[in-house]
Amino acid sequence: MTSATDPLSHATTATPDSRPPAGPPDRAPRWSLPVLLAILLLAAVLYTWNLSGSSLNTFYSGAVWAGTKSWKAWFFGSLDPGNFLTVDKPPFALMVMGLSCRLFGFGTWQMMAPMIVVALATIWILHTSVKRVWGHGAAAVAALVLAVTPITVAINRDNNPDTLLVFLMVSGAALALRATRDDRLLPLLGSAACFGLAFNTKLLAGYIALPAVFAVHLYASRAPWLKRLVHLLLSAVVLAVASFWWALAVSLVPAADRPYIGGSTDGTAWDLITGYDGLGRVFGGEGNGGGGGGGASFSGTSGLGRMFNDVLGGQISWLLPFSAIALIGGLVLCGRAPRTDLKRMALVLWGGWTVLHYVIFATAQGTMHPYYTTALAPGIAVLCGGGGVMLVQAFRTDKRWVWVLPLAFGVTGIWAIVLLRRASGWNTWLWPAIGLLTVAGIVGMLVFRSGGRARLWAASVAVAVVAAVAGPAAYAWSVPSGSGGGMGGTNPTAGPSTGGGFGGGPGGGRGGFPGGGEIPGGSQQSGGNAEAGAMPENGELPGGGRTAPGGANGELPRGANGELPSGGPGGQNGGFPGSGQAPGGTSGSGTDRRRGFGGGPGGGMGGETSDELIAYLKKHQDGATWLLAVSNSQSAAQLELTTKEPVISMWGFTGSDNAMTVARLTELVKKGELHYIQLGGGMTGGGPGGGNTVGSAVTSWVQKHGTKVKESAYSKSSTSSASKSSSSQTNQSTVYRLDPSDVS
Repeated sequence: MTSATDPLSHATTATPDSRPPAGPPDRAPRWSLPVLLAILLLAAVLYTWNLSGSSLNTFYSGAVWAGTKSWKAWFFGSLDPGNFLTVDKPPFALMVMGLSCRLFGFGTWQMMAPMIVVALATIWILHTSVKRVWGHGAAAVAALVLAVTPITVAINRDNNPDTLLVFLMVSGAALALRATRDDRLLPLLGSAACFGLAFNTKLLAGYIALPAVFAVHLYASRAPWLKRLVHLLLSAVVLAVASFWWALAVSLVPAADRPYIGGSTDGTAWDLITGYDGLGRVFGGEGNGGGGGGGASFSGTSGLGRMFNDVLGGQISWLLPFSAIALIGGLVLCGRAPRTDLKRMALVLWGGWTVLHYVIFATAQGTMHPYYTTALAPGIAVLCGGGGVMLVQAFRTDKRWVWVLPLAFGVTGIWAIVLLRRASGWNTWLWPAIGLLTVAGIVGMLVFRSGGRARLWAASVAVAVVAAVAGPAAYAWSVPSGSGGGMGGTNPTAGPSTGGGFGGGPGGGRGGFPGGGEIPGGSQQSGGNAEAGAMPENGELPGGGRTAPGGANGELPRGANGELPSGGPGGQNGGFPGSGQAPGGTSGSGTDRRRGFGGGPGGGMGGETSDELIAYLKKHQDGATWLLAVSNSQSAAQLELTTKEPVISMWGFTGSDNAMTVARLTELVKKGELHYIQLGGGMTGGGPGGGNTVGSAVTSWVQKHGTKVKESAYSKSSTSSASKSSSSQTNQSTVYRLDPSDVS
C-alpha cells in the first residue's frame, strides 16, 4: 500500500484515462474573492496612479490620433490620416485604442483605458486558470506575482502593444488548457483565435508559446489520436484565418490605393512579417541591430544569461530561480501520474511558455527591448503559484522534500539582494530587510514543520513569500511614484538605473551610448545608462545607426533657417495642445509645446521659432493634405500631435523605408497635396546623414526644384550667432516649398 504522505501516491491508483469524479465543485474559501479583488485593486493603482504624468510612445500616439480622423488610417495602422505610411506593426492594438478615442475623445486616459482593462483581465484570467488546477492559494500567489512584476507594470502604463499581446496569449493558453482538460473543440478554436489576434498585435511574438500549447493538447488530451489530430487541424485553420486576414486584406488593395507598410522593404505586409518585424528580430539584420553573435544593444549581449544582466535583471528575473525550481520539482512530484494528469498538463504548458520565451529573448540577435520580457511574466507567475504550492505540500508530507522549498526561497532571497545592491543608493534599507525576512521565514518553516504548530508554520511561509515579492514590488511601485530611474514612452522600464544596455553582457551590461552625450528622447548619458533613456521602440536609432542623429554628442538640431526637428526619438518634451498629458510627451504645458517636437532634453527646435514656423506652414498650407513631409516617423508623429495636422514620414521609423521616391513626391506636388518638405538635420533617408539611394535622390530633387524657406519669412527675431556654430550648422534641417509649377 502506498503511504498517504507519499507525494507520488496518486500515480499508482489512477488509470491512464481516468476523469475526475463528478460532483459539485469545492466551495471557495471566504478569503479567496477578497484577496483577488485586493490584488486587482493593487494592480489598478500601479497601472493608473499618476498616469497623466507618464510618457507614452509618440509613434503609436500619432497613429491612434490618425485613426480617429480616418477609418482608412484606423484599418491600415497609418501614421497620418492622409495614409502615406503605416507603423511597423499590424494595427490590432491601434484599432482597440483608436476605437476608445473615437468614443471618448483623444487623450492619454482615453487611449490607455482599454489597455488597463485588458491588463486587469489578464490577472483575472490567470487567477481563474490556476485556481482550476491548484486551488485558490496558488491562484492568489500567481495573480500577485503577475501584478507586481516590474516590467509588466511599466508596459501596462504605456501604449506599446505588449499589454494586449500578453492578454491575448494568456487567454489562448487558458482556453487551450481547458480544451485539453475537458476534451472540447470550441475552447481550442477560441485559443487559436486568440493567438491569431496576438499575431495581428505583434506578429511572430504572438506565436512563441504555441509549440507548448499544441504539444500539451496532442499528448495529454483524452480524445483518440485521430480526433486530437482533427481538432488541431481545425484550430490551425482558425489560427491561419485570425493571423493573416489583415495581411491578406492589405495585399488585395492596389499599392496605389494603400499606404506604404512601414518597416517593409517593398511596401507589403508579407515582407514586414518575414523580415524586419519577423525573423529579423531573432537572427538580426533586416533593419534590426545585432547579428553575428553580438545581439541587440538595448538588453545587453545575447546569451542564456541575458535575463540576469544589469539591464533585464531588475525588470523580470526576481522570481526566475524560484519558478525554475518549482517547475522541475512539480514535474518530479507528478511522477508516474496518468498522461491526462491536470497538474502535469499545466506545468508543461506554462513551463513550456516560460522556457520558450526565455530562450528566444535571451538568444535574440536582433532588436531586444527590456519590455519584451513582460511576456515571460505569466509563465513565471503560474510556476510560482502552482509549482510553489506543490513544493509546500511536499515539504509538509515527505521528508525527502523538506530541503527543496527552503532552497527555493533561499536562492530567491539571495538573488533579490544581488539585484538591489546593483541599484547603488536606492532604498538601501530594502535588501537587509529582505535578507532578514527570508532567513526568518526559512527558519520558521523548518522549526514549525511538525508538532501541531500549523499557524506558526503558515505564518513563516507567508513571511518568506513577502520577502520574495518585496523586491519586485518596490521596483514596480517606483514607476507610478516616480521614485526610480526607469523611463516610459518608447522604452518603458521600472526601478532605478542599474547599468547600460548597449553592448553589456550577462552580469555586466555597462556598455555606454556611443560618444556619450544625450540619448535621444532620454536623459543625460554618463557611463552608459541606456536603461534610463527612452530609445526608439524598433530597436535602433533612426536609420539603423549606432550614433545619435545630428552628430556630436547625440545632440539634435536646433534653431534657424527654416529648421524643424530631425526626429530625435523619444519625444519627451513634446506637449499636447489642450490640457493634461500629451500622449508621447510629458506635461502639456505651454513651454513644452514650444520646445520642439521630436527630442528629449536639448532636442527639437527650441524657443518661439517652433511656433512661428508652424504658424507659417499652416497659413501657407494652401489646401494641401499634408502640412509637411519629414524624414522619419517619430518627428512626424510628434508634429501631428502638436499641430493636429497630417504630416508625412518619408522614410519610416528608422529612416530606411523606401516610402518616398522622386516619382511619388512629384505626384503629390503636382496634385497640390504637399507643399513643404523638411531636409537635413542628420536624417535624409537611410539613416543619420543619409545613406540609401532613394533618400539621396529625393534630397537632390527637392534641393533642385524647391525654394528654401528663409527664416525672415516667419521669424520676428533673429537667431543669435551662438546657435550658428559649426556643430549646429552641420545639423541644420531646412524646409523647402514646392508648387505644381516647379515640377511641370
